[in-house]
Amino acid sequence: MIRFECDYAEGAHDAILKKLSETNFEQTPGYGVDPHCESARALIRTACKAEAADVHFLVGGTQANTVMIASILRPHQGAVCATTGHIAVHETGAIEATGHKVLTIPSDDGKISAEQIRAVHAGHWNDSTHEHMVQPGLVYISHPTENGTTYSKAELEAISAECRALGLPLVVDGARMGYGLAAPDNDLSLADFARLCDMFYIGGTKVGAFFGEAVVITNDALKKDFRYHIKQRGGMLAKGRLLGIQFETLFTDGLYESVSRHAVAQAMRIRKAFETKGIAFRHASMTNQQFPILPDGMKKALAEKYSFSHWEAYGDGHTVVRFCTSWATKEEHVEQLIRDIAVL
Repeated sequence: MIRFECDYAEGAHDAILKKLSETNFEQTPGYGVDPHCESARALIRTACKAEAADVHFLVGGTQANTVMIASILRPHQGAVCATTGHIAVHETGAIEATGHKVLTIPSDDGKISAEQIRAVHAGHWNDSTHEHMVQPGLVYISHPTENGTTYSKAELEAISAECRALGLPLVVDGARMGYGLAAPDNDLSLADFARLCDMFYIGGTKVGAFFGEAVVITNDALKKDFRYHIKQRGGMLAKGRLLGIQFETLFTDGLYESVSRHAVAQAMRIRKAFETKGIAFRHASMTNQQFPILPDGMKKALAEKYSFSHWEAYGDGHTVVRFCTSWATKEEHVEQLIRDIAVL
């Protein structure tokens, strides 16, 4: 079985394995205050062109989202996001478990707009009973979204300007940020996220690391006591240097960018193969996630050799599925899939 259902099926990039092995018997302080974490922080600040940013390493995406949001919100506030946002559908109520409601906005493609944010804010404050309702306290978006779509620089600038005008911190889930930055239609950079957002994270788990996410805080008002929140929410790793070493490696010699480009290039090959066959797509994704709308017969035939994700029923004998490539996707596996698509 050749697996295309996710981008975390493999272990870690060889360069990370090598670095972990080389440093295995080093003695360092724990909890992320070791030289490797400090080196990784410096590399990430340089990549983000944000020398004043705070950088913290957490063990996973759910922990990163939970800690970021819980650190910002007051007890009576909630997080605004798309109905398809990861915190709304794929984190088992982790945000609600910290006492904060997720306030969802309708979205078909996974993105939300500045206009929608303005409407949610106005809808709350213009309601005479707003004291009895959860107050919008921040805005959460993903780049890419759950549907593989990405924000343009103009869209992110508009959202950022609206959030700042309304006093709502902007938080970005970057679990797959590398793949978003590598998309052929992307016009954003890490420096843009540092400039336009209050807090975001750079994903490692899905982009070449064994595990780990790097939270970047650029809003000075949100920096205080963040490590207390990490510890309280179970996100602080005693052997913190394992996280630092991985990000130190990913952000040396352009590795993060190169592995991301590889995954997206393979996804575009798969996309072209389905398009050549006349297959339409549910979402306009130019990232490592592709969502073809397959006739059920084709889906069944491909499932004999390939593992991919069911996404949603599409009616009249069709199903939306997800093919997901990764930093480790083998070209020969993609070539085999392309051949099999062609003969169906």
